[in-house]
Amino acid sequence: MVNKDIVWHEASITKKEYHEKNGHKSGIIWLTGLSGSGKSTIANAAARQLFEEGFQVTVLDGDNVRHGLNKDLGFSDEDRKENIRRIGEVAKLFVEQGTIVITAFISPFKEDRDLVRQLVGENEFHEVYVKCDLETCEKRDPKGLYKKARNGEIPFFTGIDSPYEEPESPELILNTSEHERNECKDRLVEYVKNETK
Repeated sequence: MVNKDIVWHEASITKKEYHEKNGHKSGIIWLTGLSGSGKSTIANAAARQLFEEGFQVTVLDGDNVRHGLNKDLGFSDEDRKENIRRIGEVAKLFVEQGTIVITAFISPFKEDRDLVRQLVGENEFHEVYVKCDLETCEKRDPKGLYKKARNGEIPFFTGIDSPYEEPESPELILNTSEHERNECKDRLVEYVKNETK
């Protein structure tokens, strides 16, 4: 609940002015998928290319955010929900300042992703499902997390003992078990360019 003594201050620079100066619209490109599916790799590669082509872009990555802003949160369903809520609010601030925000979060629950969609304007939230089957993610296991989860060292691990709710109608699907990550990055960049014209 917001304190009634706190007053929202309108920015002196409008979102429209940022869009005009940047030459593109802003928005949230929300990458969701299992651990090891390739979200962070694709997000950062796409951001690098967009940046080099003159786009105002930033990446919010799940692990990085948990090092600071959300370091007080664990991985219970409640904490996961709060994690995504906070990220959504931060992403919204970037959108208001004309930035394309590419996020890389497992964000396993549909309800939480839908909540973020409701924070911003129409056509400003783009759900991108980085699809990869559990077996392939476990084989990759770049951080050794699946092995720890299987050994009982990490409770509430998505895909093992905590559910992942696949997006029902994402704006884009990047299947990293069938396509190279570079190809997925190219598809994401093309999508972002088309949606932020």
